[in-house]
Amino acid sequence: MNDDADFIFTHANHHPTPQQEAAITVTNITAPIIVDYSHKDRMTSEEGADSIATGKAVDHVSQEYHADEEQPPLNKEVSEQNVENVPQVSTGLMELVNSEKEEEHKEEEAPEGVSAVHSGCACPPALACLWKFYTANSFIVNILAVILLAYAYPPLGAVYLAPQITATWIAVMAIFLLSGIKLKSEELSKAFQRLRFNIFVPCFNFFVVSSVAFGVSRLMLHLGVLSQNLADGMVIGTCVPITVNMVIVLTVASNGDEAAAIFNAAFGNLIAVFLSPALVIMYLGVKGSVDIGTVFYKLGLRVVLPLVVGQILHKYSKTVVEFVKIHKAKFAKIQEYLLVFIVYTVFCKTFSNGVTSSVGDVFIMIGFQFVILTSVMGLAWYALKICFPRHPKLRVMGLFGCTHKSVAMGIPLINAIYEDDPLVGFYTLPLLIWHPMQLVIGSFLAPRLSSFVKREEERLDSMNDESAELEPST
Repeated sequence: MNDDADFIFTHANHHPTPQQEAAITVTNITAPIIVDYSHKDRMTSEEGADSIATGKAVDHVSQEYHADEEQPPLNKEVSEQNVENVPQVSTGLMELVNSEKEEEHKEEEAPEGVSAVHSGCACPPALACLWKFYTANSFIVNILAVILLAYAYPPLGAVYLAPQITATWIAVMAIFLLSGIKLKSEELSKAFQRLRFNIFVPCFNFFVVSSVAFGVSRLMLHLGVLSQNLADGMVIGTCVPITVNMVIVLTVASNGDEAAAIFNAAFGNLIAVFLSPALVIMYLGVKGSVDIGTVFYKLGLRVVLPLVVGQILHKYSKTVVEFVKIHKAKFAKIQEYLLVFIVYTVFCKTFSNGVTSSVGDVFIMIGFQFVILTSVMGLAWYALKICFPRHPKLRVMGLFGCTHKSVAMGIPLINAIYEDDPLVGFYTLPLLIWHPMQLVIGSFLAPRLSSFVKREEERLDSMNDESAELEPST
């Protein structure tokens, strides 16, 4: 018989023996577990220490009794006589108690919103699923919400919130300051390690993708199936740089080359400050009230200056870098809300000027965005296969790096270029569609690409082994 058999579980209508009293008393299996430590002072130091260590989880309830149950008196003499026979608290029993206590503790510490959902709502699973969906897709949900809000009452974001200061200056500068602090520019020193690959990715991302979008959008305009503002927005959205976080996360999930992802994310976002406006002007020319000198002057103050300040802090202030790193999730949320605020004011400005586009045009644009994205991903994949056939990890990273576009950098840049244009809302809409689309497709491909990398590396290793075996014979 094991040690657990020494522990007697008694109900209120059973009278325990004196020896059982000295060991442990449990009044009811549904009531708090009662442990008597009156024998503690008679134990040896080793026994006492072990009993206290294993029994501390229930020590604070050792004297609790139900008021409506009469407990038998404790026989101290018998307890003292049989102290050597007192068993230690069962490890299995303590695990059961601790698990119940932990569950109760978790329920007590659950967020008010979640606990309220599970306790007072008629259909808690549905609300819990909705909350889970929102937390996983908060950016997209918030974007849709603020666009509807802007459509419902444009003056709030177009006039009363002073977007000329709050959105175009404060929000944009804050975003690029945080980007500068987090941007790992030291990775640029690795540029010459894989020079050919590090030239291929940004060239494809900036020039090939934007030229494909330009050709498709001009064809749709010629056929009369899409409005001018959305067609221009498709081109503008593809002139912005690579994402930072998304491309790194998807590269790691796909077993790609993380170091290459970090370098290209940093490099692409730095050169985009000057290259993106130049590409937009090259494709679309100077539109409306856009002045080239004013655009680059404002970009220097709103984008370059805070980016440089952030980089200085990144390099010389470890305190700031550590603080941002510790509160990384909070700063990411701040950047997200700043982007949502910029989008809100942009669409308020667009709707307040009476500029609208048909729902049909929007869905046509979404369809062509999907066609463009999947087409350039396929083109990039085969180009990478030709240029880097023996580097599967680089091919995986290049697939994302060649086609991903950044909302965090793109929206502030577009807003800085076209801040006085009433069509600026439609210039940002295609990019807002591209962003979740690339995430969904990337998440779908990630496990398949990971398997591809493993198979390809095994194949290359076997080829190397065969060639190594053939070398002596030749």
